[in-house]
Amino acid sequence: MTAQVQSQSSYDVIVVGSGAGAMTSAIFAADQGLSVLIIEKSDKYGGTSAISGGGIWIPNNHYFAAKGGRDSFELALQYLKAATGEQGDEQRLRAYLSNAAPMIQKLTKATRVRYAVAEKYPDYYPHLPGALPGGRTLDPELFDTSQLGEELANLRKPSPSTLLMGRIAWTARHAHKAMARGFGWQLLIFGLMARYKLDFKWRRKSKYDRRAALGSSLVASLRRSLMDRNVPLWLNTDFRELLTEEGRVTGVRVHSAGRDLELKARCGVIFGSGGFEQNQALREKFLPQPTRTTWSATPPGNNTGAALEAGMNLGAATALMDWAWWAPTIAVPGEEKPRGVFAERAFPGAIVVNGLGRRFVNEAAPYLEFVDAMYRDNQANGGKTIPAWVIFDAHFRFHYAMGPLMPAQVMPDSRLRKEWRDALYWKADSLAELADRIGIDAAGLESTVQKVNAYARSGDDLDFARGGNVFDRYYGDSNIKPNPCLAPLSKGPYYAMRLDAGDIGTKGGLLTNEHAQVVREDGQPIPGLYAIGNCSASVMGTSYPGAGGTLGPAMTFGYIAANHLVDNS
Repeated sequence: MTAQVQSQSSYDVIVVGSGAGAMTSAIFAADQGLSVLIIEKSDKYGGTSAISGGGIWIPNNHYFAAKGGRDSFELALQYLKAATGEQGDEQRLRAYLSNAAPMIQKLTKATRVRYAVAEKYPDYYPHLPGALPGGRTLDPELFDTSQLGEELANLRKPSPSTLLMGRIAWTARHAHKAMARGFGWQLLIFGLMARYKLDFKWRRKSKYDRRAALGSSLVASLRRSLMDRNVPLWLNTDFRELLTEEGRVTGVRVHSAGRDLELKARCGVIFGSGGFEQNQALREKFLPQPTRTTWSATPPGNNTGAALEAGMNLGAATALMDWAWWAPTIAVPGEEKPRGVFAERAFPGAIVVNGLGRRFVNEAAPYLEFVDAMYRDNQANGGKTIPAWVIFDAHFRFHYAMGPLMPAQVMPDSRLRKEWRDALYWKADSLAELADRIGIDAAGLESTVQKVNAYARSGDDLDFARGGNVFDRYYGDSNIKPNPCLAPLSKGPYYAMRLDAGDIGTKGGLLTNEHAQVVREDGQPIPGLYAIGNCSASVMGTSYPGAGGTLGPAMTFGYIAANHLVDNS
């Protein structure tokens, strides 16, 4: 890297950040003849994208159409307008829908990125007009990381929660089949484990699977595609400031290899550097309280809002600053960041309660709405919902996972780490004793469990309609009747785990137009400055329309930004 710094300090485009959106913009800019540099403050590339599910929400995509699926621009626009409401900018929504499908078709044709359609993964708001029961979310195929050579060492490691047994790669389609206990799920897991075990040559090098999946697959395949194009990516290069001339952004000031450097960008700078969730001061300034960087599931020390503050210093407008891509998280002792709890909340036999021992939301709801409900209930009951508690019994413990706790049939309590007891999970012979151990109202918990057990027998959750729509049932146990998301809690011992009001990134940021240009308060663009992904205000407003609703827009607006730069260079 040092040789690169010394030999060149001027490029057509400088991309700040190395997540999926940033890499996508770099590829499309390079393929149209522009010289591109990617800078990354960390010693690893991939950002939050590398630890994500890697899914992208792409309405009207060619994969779904090839399987006979029916979707359209008009149907998707109807759904997005209903989901985003008054906060939806129709120009940006139209730009997204017009470019998302062409983006992924061109990207997979020109690069090593490969996707498949998740036909059964429904939109998150199935009750809204234009929603589909599947087909809009794309799931990365497995990628052989040996293609990266020495660059594999610089790839950000996936979160343990995204790997089978913490080591084995599997797609979201694999995970869904296993979690929903669909036909053949045990054979599927056996096959994945056997493939890993029999790869003797690779396991002598690493305990991790040769193959990458989910966000790790996406980032690895994008990085390999950048290597094919000889696009430089400088690690340990900290963005400090934008350079301007006569109101136009002309480059960046960075700290790299022990020196402060000025790097020129003849056509423009693209911010793709994430949000501000790892900056406690900005969290306290903008996000609802209480709020902690330690609750975020994103890499510590990254996503500190440098791009946001640099844009604001130039007079950029912002929006949605009090929102994040909320997701409840569980802190695991010894791990650098907490784990998001996405699927497990839908499994039958677990409930979530506040300090009063009462449920406050449909546990199977989308994760953004789940944490939003935590904040609303916390405000309504005097601060007794953050943290919340997930409660389950021995039957659930035997059959299902919860955070790092694999099912007891695979990982019995005797094999759990001793330091996890009374730190990660709490255990007691009765509900009353469990409530006392975690400091919540015992009578409230007993009453809640009695109601839920009755709902499980009838199949009808009279409080929150859990399991009442296709999204809830996606991760429910298909073998449980009459409701795959409901089962009684009746067999001791009982367990509790703490849920914090976490996130997978902030939602607010620099306001952009339909070309991904950063705009001022009057709507006029700041020449030469673009923002994509979580450092920009989400095109989705306060909604989360479907799995991949973060990466899909990041990559699409990266494509849009690259094209606009080329057309105006």
